[in-house]
Amino acid sequence: MRADPSGMQRIKAVVDRLLGGAVAAVMGVLILDVLWQVFTRFVLRDPSSFTDELARYLLIWVGLLGAAYVAGQRQHLAIDLLPNRLTGRAGHALGVVIEGTVLAFAVAVMVVGGARLVGLTLTLGQTSAALRIPLGYVYTVLPLSGLLIAFYAAVFLGEHLRGLRVGAEERDVTPGPIARATAAPPDGDPEAG
Repeated sequence: MRADPSGMQRIKAVVDRLLGGAVAAVMGVLILDVLWQVFTRFVLRDPSSFTDELARYLLIWVGLLGAAYVAGQRQHLAIDLLPNRLTGRAGHALGVVIEGTVLAFAVAVMVVGGARLVGLTLTLGQTSAALRIPLGYVYTVLPLSGLLIAFYAAVFLGEHLRGLRVGAEERDVTPGPIARATAAPPDGDPEAG
């Protein structure tokens, strides 16, 4: 990947590290919560009252923050028939359409819609049954994840726009590990390597 004159790649790298750490931390808390739930239910024979609800909310956070992380790594589930076949300006033009669509969805549905959901649940004073925390706090992960996905989409959109501007012959997009692992070796022998 070419050096980014705006420094966005450095910012993206910091966001990647922070987000990856946050997902790992939430996943760690989720594992401890479920282990405590199993211990109290089957060993102590007195199930904890909050662990089931906490596990549900942590799973929501892991899922949405994890989705933002894999979007930033370009490893999300995607139908990549056209992006893998198009090169040069056509590939960058398709990238602009794809990243623009992702950006619009993330902002309109996740950020704006999520913020409305958070505001509504906080206004209504809805709280969780066992933990007694405002549900608006649980739902803050939706606009947060939307902001992260929008950030990544904007970074990738900028890359594609630069590619269109310079008229690059090849798309400057690094494939994810799955695409690299399934690609045939350079000599064309799928059994080699």
